[in-house]
Amino acid sequence: MMRRRKIVMGLIAAAVVVFIIFQLFPISNFNPEMAFPGNPLVDAQFTWDSAQTEQLVRAACYDCHSNETRYPWYGNIAPVSWLVYQDINEGRENLNFSTWTIREIEVDNLIDQIEKGNMPKPIYLPLHPEANLTAEQKAQLVAGLRATFDG
Repeated sequence: MMRRRKIVMGLIAAAVVVFIIFQLFPISNFNPEMAFPGNPLVDAQFTWDSAQTEQLVRAACYDCHSNETRYPWYGNIAPVSWLVYQDINEGRENLNFSTWTIREIEVDNLIDQIEKGNMPKPIYLPLHPEANLTAEQKAQLVAGLRATFDG
């Protein structure tokens, strides 16, 4: 029984050491494309059709699809930070409300992702309840996106 306890304590100690080592090596050391994205300058190219549309987009989309990301506290703790940075870099590459022009945004694709439940990503929602839109809010968002980008 004592031997088993020593093994468990040794495994816990090893896990703590590995966790601490992770903190010393940001993902950018291994993959520069996954560097901390920060918040580059915003170069807004369009105006939202309403304050409500803007509020819904900011709540559900802006953390990954703009240069106005609100970084969570856990965004600085590896290995979670690696996933956060990857999602933000990928999100901005696919759509960036802060730098893309109105002509670059494919509103039909954007709406399709929202209606299929692909966006916001389900993994994002538990820690960001403001992004978990009701069916009514999603309908308002879709209508606002159409009015902004098709109008």
